[in-house]
Amino acid sequence: MRRPAFVSPFRQTQCIDSRSPRRGEPVYPLQNILFIAVCAVISGADDFVAIAKFGRTKRDWFAKYLDLSAGIPSHDRFNAILALIRPAEFEKCLLNWITSLQKISDGQIIAIDGKTLRRSYDKASGKSAIHMVSAWATANHISLGQVVVDAKSNEITAIPKLLELIEVSGALVTIDAMGCQTEIASKIVDAEADYCLAAKGNQPTLHAGLVAFFADHLEDDFARCPVRRFETKENTGGREDLRQYLICRAPEDLPDAHRWKNLKAIGIAINNTLRDGKMCIGIRYYILSRYVSGRRFAEAVRSHWGVENNLHWQLDVTFQEDQSRIRKRHADMNFSILRRTALSLLKNESTARVGIKNKRLNAAWDETYLAKVLFGK
Repeated sequence: MRRPAFVSPFRQTQCIDSRSPRRGEPVYPLQNILFIAVCAVISGADDFVAIAKFGRTKRDWFAKYLDLSAGIPSHDRFNAILALIRPAEFEKCLLNWITSLQKISDGQIIAIDGKTLRRSYDKASGKSAIHMVSAWATANHISLGQVVVDAKSNEITAIPKLLELIEVSGALVTIDAMGCQTEIASKIVDAEADYCLAAKGNQPTLHAGLVAFFADHLEDDFARCPVRRFETKENTGGREDLRQYLICRAPEDLPDAHRWKNLKAIGIAINNTLRDGKMCIGIRYYILSRYVSGRRFAEAVRSHWGVENNLHWQLDVTFQEDQSRIRKRHADMNFSILRRTALSLLKNESTARVGIKNKRLNAAWDETYLAKVLFGK
């Protein structure tokens, strides 16, 4: 029977593991290795043993799309090959695949945030735990890219590298206080995007100016200054949240303003939480390169913190990322890319009205559903 046409996102090349194969050992097409790995991770595999087992169990289904004359690789072969692939190239081809299925929305909010793979350290070799900075398209639920933070550096140096890898033009980029740096703001503007940066004590002059400005104008409810507002009220589980978002044009006398490229607006997010009869108030300050509406400002702030639930929490709880002990060369980074790719594909599959955990189970049980997740139809 003729196999259905399958346009692979992977190059039609051969790839062998780091050991020199003896005569007669199979050489597997790279697309087989990567296609099986993606499908397995979507369907619940969290390590290389599970990927190989999934490949053997679903061999007849994979034979519809792949040339399996060399068979299904062992878990050691999956591990060895994923350890050799350059993460940047791997991520690029997977992102091209996802974006061919899901168009990135115009005016997207892109949240950039960091996460540590806690068990990726290797005491024997002195390898520290991997800390990565990721970019997440909040409306489309797509991981756009990630960069490993150098062990001797921090997110400040990793974020510019990430901005060079991904397309952000036309987007509103949100970053927490660690990324509130003049060089990063300039890089975002140079990429024809806008920024919404949280400002804290690491920029003491700017932060003090923001605190003073809003303290002054909150006293008379902005009677002397135009302001755009947005407010939300939520009541869940005995907890009441009143969130206020206020944004103003950046005043000419704002301290340190001249250092920030295209600084156009400043904002404050006030969260009043009533729980068990106790009131707790949280305040955050922001600088922006565009004077957006109150609703848009609120969307940017909420979307950024939503990364914890939509990306990091899912990776830790549903994909068990924090428990992963994969750490051979590039294997840990590439497996992380597989998880984010799987999460993006699962989040964009909307016919199964269940959570990500049950979508993974559904993909493992139902090959028709797995194909729908993979190919978007």
